[in-house]
Amino acid sequence: MLGEHRYELEVEWQGDRGTGTSGYRDYGRQHVVRTPGKLHDIAGSSDRTFHGDRERWNPEELLLAALSECHMLSYLHVATNHGVVVRGYTDRPVGLMREDGKGGGAFVEAVLRPQVEVADASMLELAGALHAEASAKCFIAASVAFPVRHEPVVVVAASSV
Repeated sequence: MLGEHRYELEVEWQGDRGTGTSGYRDYGRQHVVRTPGKLHDIAGSSDRTFHGDRERWNPEELLLAALSECHMLSYLHVATNHGVVVRGYTDRPVGLMREDGKGGGAFVEAVLRPQVEVADASMLELAGALHAEASAKCFIAASVAFPVRHEPVVVVAASSV
């Protein structure tokens, strides 16, 4: 059965320094993202390049995190279905956004670089190949208008050697 899933949240701007948006440098980019039932809010801002607070998450980082998380969760599901026992998973993704010279821009690519640890050497080849299936099942990757590449590394978990 196919279904629809609706997601709702609240984003609240916290950057009024007393004069609102009276000028480009007169307001802060701080905001908070929240939704009922979550333990923690997300403290957000714009990228430091755009006068944001570097100590807060920016939307570009959150987009890259969403791509990485979605791929990981899809990969773990696919691995389970194929009998590949994953013992560890770490990703260090990189995204490239290009400004268009008109005040906007867009991501032009994201590269996910998962390092996967599997339980047994016999699983290495299949574990590497499963990233393609996981990518096809990732809702977030299917929703973006730029390529999401994968550069996986698969090793045998140290405790399994």
